[in-house]
Amino acid sequence: MEASSASSRGPLSRCFGWLTAGVRSLFQFLLIAWAGLAIYYSNLPWPSARLGLSIAFVAFAIWAFWISRRRRASLAGYAAFVAVVLWWIAIPPSHDRPWRPEVAVMPRAIIDGDRVRLTGVRDFKYRGRHDFDARWEEREVQISHLTGIDFYVSYWRKGPVGHTFLSFLFDNAPPLSVSIETRPEVGEGFDPLASMFKQFELIYVVGEERDLVGSRVIHRPEHVYLYRLNAAPEDARALFMVYLERINELADRAEFYHLLSNSCTINIIRYARALGQSRGFDIRHYLNGWIDGYLYDSGRLTTDFPFEEMRERSLIDDKVRAAIDAPDFPQRIREGLPTIGTPLPAMTGGAKP
Repeated sequence: MEASSASSRGPLSRCFGWLTAGVRSLFQFLLIAWAGLAIYYSNLPWPSARLGLSIAFVAFAIWAFWISRRRRASLAGYAAFVAVVLWWIAIPPSHDRPWRPEVAVMPRAIIDGDRVRLTGVRDFKYRGRHDFDARWEEREVQISHLTGIDFYVSYWRKGPVGHTFLSFLFDNAPPLSVSIETRPEVGEGFDPLASMFKQFELIYVVGEERDLVGSRVIHRPEHVYLYRLNAAPEDARALFMVYLERINELADRAEFYHLLSNSCTINIIRYARALGQSRGFDIRHYLNGWIDGYLYDSGRLTTDFPFEEMRERSLIDDKVRAAIDAPDFPQRIREGLPTIGTPLPAMTGGAKP
């Protein structure tokens, strides 16, 4: 009886041991990969030094975790990882870098009761993607005249990933667009992997639609969809105030962009959730190329049309090209778009983000 019991425990114990070893190896692999990338994308100014240190760390960690098999070697591998983490944490964001002209000026909001004066509003005159006249202006808007929000989704390539931004609508002034973006330096382009390792600061680009929308359609070129959100004016104003607060926070203190935690769609959803306008997790919050499907399913877009038809009607590329020099650009790009009926009731509530 005892022999039978011991025999039955043997295979189970071996399976458990293999499972434990596999989980430990996977955990160690993730540590090695993260630390190697963190070193490669660190703040050392010499690319060759970053590459060399990254390779040296990976080689040492592989030896310590999987070749040596000594407890002291394994502890040394973990200690080296902790050292990399502490180094990475100590890398600070900065406002003092050679920024690309498109993000050279941080906007700021001066709030005086119902009136808001925004500085650093972008209104560039483009001849090409890298050929433009830089114009930074001031805009004054009134919160009580804010009536709604429009939602943009822009694609540089068809798929589950895109860029999202908002336009705040006023009944006595043109729309004001705000786009949450990386703040690249001269010579830099967006890199999704690098964006998770403190390679880009964060900026809320405030600008005219002719600039933020027109440059994407005509000079990048990208495909841009414009959706009329089903939002109560009270919710739009509450979200606008959150944006103004974040704009000033970033003007006062730099932050790093992070693809998974501090990016365009993630921040929009976070602010909406804090105001009681969005609940629960949805993978489309991260795969933001599908965010329009999420908005449709949650009742934030008109359902008078099937989703695919509504989406096709919301593509504005041709309208943008035709209206780029028109004085009524915001009105013309909205002609014929699917619109909502009665806005949803206000849902404002919840904690500050």
